[in-house]
Amino acid sequence: MNWVAIFLTIFFRTVVLHSILNERSLVTMGSSQRSVARMDGDIIIGALFSVHHQPPADKVPERKCGEVREQYGIQRVEAMFHTLDRINSDQNLLPNISLGCEIRDSCWHSSVALEQSIEFIRDSLISIRDDKDGSKWCLDGMTSYIPIRTRKPIAGVIGPGSSSVAIQVQNLLQLFNIPQIAYSATSIDLSDKTLFKYFLRVVPSDTLQARAMLDIVKRYNWTYVSAVHTEGNYGESGMEAFKELAAQEGLCIAHSDKIYSNAGEKHFDRLLRKLRERLPKARVVVCFCEGMTVRGLLMAMRRLGVAGEFLLVGRYCTTVLTFMNCGLGK
Repeated sequence: MNWVAIFLTIFFRTVVLHSILNERSLVTMGSSQRSVARMDGDIIIGALFSVHHQPPADKVPERKCGEVREQYGIQRVEAMFHTLDRINSDQNLLPNISLGCEIRDSCWHSSVALEQSIEFIRDSLISIRDDKDGSKWCLDGMTSYIPIRTRKPIAGVIGPGSSSVAIQVQNLLQLFNIPQIAYSATSIDLSDKTLFKYFLRVVPSDTLQARAMLDIVKRYNWTYVSAVHTEGNYGESGMEAFKELAAQEGLCIAHSDKIYSNAGEKHFDRLLRKLRERLPKARVVVCFCEGMTVRGLLMAMRRLGVAGEFLLVGRYCTTVLTFMNCGLGK
């Protein structure tokens, strides 16, 4: 962990979660406690960021998240606060209107994200009820109705990052007409407006990614490759698109496999052994994978001492079996 990551971790825990109005609330669900970062405003925007790693496979039923994601998670929290500060300070953008936010941790897992999305909806429902009926208070022995609101409704939700998680969240949010904007969910399925009419995103779908990956393979005349994808909507729909294009171009896929990104070491070791059975012909491995899936593969390669035997082709980078910081798909 570098000094920047350490600083961000300390800042998040001591400033963001302790120094903003109503900045910290603990929601107990089973044995888990969720920290919420809030900033007050006239309009509240919800956000689901993966501040922690997803629960390990053996902790999924407990929804117990992993370690803090110093760079991926905390940087997004800070980016949102910074953006809202810039917007609120510019009177030409939204005069006499301030934007606030309520940021919740999705832990890159659907069950945790749904749990937190229910809290967004609960706040909206409470607000609607208070607007309609008022809140009952007793003053000087008399019953009065005073429309006091402790929570404001969520105008919309930003995130989460994973396609599989975003689909689950959208299925819930659209029941309450809450719009959702994703920053890295690229699944082809999310382009279907008949199913996800309240969903928008700021990145292209996996169709273009599959086309680009095939162009790389063709450019280097690789005609016999293996394929790996993350278990879930992103990996499955993306790999399906790649296989369709590969069949049209006459590309042969020697072996195709899938794995959960939070799988244990033995599962990644088993997957790597399967890939090695296709050596030396299928040295190229096309990965429609989330970042943690690729990390698991790289760690397995190091454990089994097979560095240099494969070339991985991923979303934003092509790397020859070396530990590099490269953004991969969601």
